[in-house]
Amino acid sequence: MSESDTVTGEASPVRKIIHIDMDAFYASVEQRDNPDLRGKPVAVGGSAERGVVAAASYEARQFGVRSAMPSVTAKRQCPDLIFVRPRFEVYKAISRQIRDIFAEHTPIIEPLSLDEAYLDVTENLQGIPLARDIALKIRGKIKAETDLNASAGISYNKFLAKLASDHRKPNGQFVISPEMGPAFVETLPVGRFHGIGPATAAKMNALGLFTGLDIRNQTLEFMNANFGKSGAYYYWISRGVDDRPVRANRIRKSIGAETTFSTDLAEYGALAAELKPLVDKVWRHCEATGNRGRTVTLKIKFADFEIITRSRSVAAAVAGRDDLERLACGLLEIEMPLPKRVRLLGVSLSALQIGDEAEPQLTLGI
Repeated sequence: MSESDTVTGEASPVRKIIHIDMDAFYASVEQRDNPDLRGKPVAVGGSAERGVVAAASYEARQFGVRSAMPSVTAKRQCPDLIFVRPRFEVYKAISRQIRDIFAEHTPIIEPLSLDEAYLDVTENLQGIPLARDIALKIRGKIKAETDLNASAGISYNKFLAKLASDHRKPNGQFVISPEMGPAFVETLPVGRFHGIGPATAAKMNALGLFTGLDIRNQTLEFMNANFGKSGAYYYWISRGVDDRPVRANRIRKSIGAETTFSTDLAEYGALAAELKPLVDKVWRHCEATGNRGRTVTLKIKFADFEIITRSRSVAAAVAGRDDLERLACGLLEIEMPLPKRVRLLGVSLSALQIGDEAEPQLTLGI
């Protein structure tokens, strides 16, 4: 389960939830701003030799190119693929513009990323009775103001709203009513459930669970025994039940940055030097948002793509940028000498607090 909220299955008033998902957002922005890219397979990400695909245009997706795919693999699948460096400041500015459109209809907005959000429009600001009409109006204004397409899912809970937005992509919308919900879920392959990844789907298949109906036929005790704390979530969503609220101004769980090297590195000095700009980026975000955190995590990806992570938690929030760097470098020092050359390095800060909640750790004692 990807979100910390717990589904209890308790009866709640019928809500009107919209899930808005921008279509191939980063790639669509690049095609909008550069006419030469329109109608062509585009991947936003690092270089064709060393990077990872952050987003793919629909033309690229026809060749099987997907986000998080190594660029080398993507180029192999689509030889004509055009790689474009990401422009995150541009994407963030457009995301803020879209968020302002949402706010014309409801203050209850839960952003999931720059291009995706839940909206609770049960009591919307414009008094529009039908959520489908609100979604149409939002999508129309996004198109008019940004020249970008958005898809929307409308339902009575978050789980079904997200499923619905996937159902009519790109540039469409779909409604799953309370009457439709259980029947819609029962035919759905478990791998399509939001919150069920490939490993969990494989485990479910091994237990004879292939569709929502298969899960629905199990007891809550069976699901808890086999899937731990996520078992109840799967049990209830297979019945079309999800009482998690849309959380306005939801605080992200971590702040991180990572970089892939043009050549693999092994020496401590070179790796520590690469950590500095990553720490700068993480701390800039902390300063901009007021977030502070207590847990520093170092991510190392070796040349053979093996990944290890190492973490250190402190009693109170990390006080400053230099303290964050010392903690990250300390985690790296412990791993030296490394058994293999390093392809990627990342650093993140978690156990986040905001504003007055964050009492800084005055001395790290390391």
